[in-house]
Amino acid sequence: MRVAVRSPIAALTVAAAFVLASATFSGPAFAQAKQQPAPAKQAPAKEAAPAPAPEAKQMALTDKQIESVLAAQKDIDALGSEHMKPGAKAAPTNMTGKLNDVAKKHGFTDYADFAIVQNNIELVMSGFDPKTKTYIGPEAVIKQQIAEIQADKKMPAAEKKEALADLNQALKTPPPALEYKANIELVAKYYDKLAAMMQEDE
Repeated sequence: MRVAVRSPIAALTVAAAFVLASATFSGPAFAQAKQQPAPAKQAPAKEAAPAPAPEAKQMALTDKQIESVLAAQKDIDALGSEHMKPGAKAAPTNMTGKLNDVAKKHGFTDYADFAIVQNNIELVMSGFDPKTKTYIGPEAVIKQQIAEIQADKKMPAAEKKEALADLNQALKTPPPALEYKANIELVAKYYDKLAAMMQEDE
């Protein structure tokens, strides 16, 4: 069983991933890159220190925002799943517009506005102990996961090694400190629904 290390900053939904995929793997730049020969091998450079996690714009959350994210996420996931079924057509070129429409339907200015709120929610969720459903901080959560994996006698050695490497890397790139402590109590009210939403997105 592979242990997933979820970033405290929101992961892309299936639908949003189509937008990035179409931008990254299409067009003249990609075609030109495919035609160029592979560069000659160079001596491995000294491993650089891990870059700090990008800081999202933090904000004070409201009940309405969290409820809107929960409602919008269902529509966004459905939008993406339409193009993941066997035999489904490729993602439409106007996927960004469709994402914006869904976000606006649920009271957001656009998809970027939705993502900022979702990022703030997941930043708080990253510090919750899933067993006690209490906030202990992201670092403590990761250390708990490391201890659990180290104590797991049934987990294959290769998977354990990979999972521990991911978790130790996560410790080196912690999320930014919470600026709005009141968000903890607010997110706790919706913990079960938010945890279920995040589980579906993994």
